[in-house]
Amino acid sequence: MGKRPLSAAVFLDRDGVINRITVSKGVPHPPQELKEFSFLPKVPKACRDLRRAGLALVVVTNQPDVARGTQTRKRVRAMNERVASRLPVKGVLTCFHDNADACLCRKPKPGLLKKAAARWRLDLKRSFIVGDRWSDIAAGRAAGCRGILIKKSYSQAERCRPDWTARDLAEAAEIILRTIKHEIE
Repeated sequence: MGKRPLSAAVFLDRDGVINRITVSKGVPHPPQELKEFSFLPKVPKACRDLRRAGLALVVVTNQPDVARGTQTRKRVRAMNERVASRLPVKGVLTCFHDNADACLCRKPKPGLLKKAAARWRLDLKRSFIVGDRWSDIAAGRAAGCRGILIKKSYSQAERCRPDWTARDLAEAAEIILRTIKHEIE
């Protein structure tokens, strides 16, 4: 019996794409506690629509506050577990490093995407990444994915070249669904 074919995926950044964040002095900050964690409007429906279209969903998130000592792995994991239990995702892959660690999993490097591709037999060239920062789009490009930037005041859009821009995950899902429908026809 042969291997099953590779699946197309949508890689989703977590903070600012899936859940609410706070922005202070132009810098985005993730929730600190599970009680502060809440999904953005339309996120569950957008995820269900993408999944129904046959796309694998994988969350890829940088959480450098753990390396900085201002957050714990336990709290981040609790938030990731909420995502995994309420959205139709294959998993949540997390980089706990900071820039100085020079790891291969911290976006803008593509390590998390490549790890997911190997684990779940995902076709990176047919896949998409949706993020709210330039580093998300750069990681997707480095992995061979198409990118959709959710434009925010902190996105630093001038540092990346997304294939599309969107105002939220719901609009990004519409773009992805139109694109794959067009590719099938």
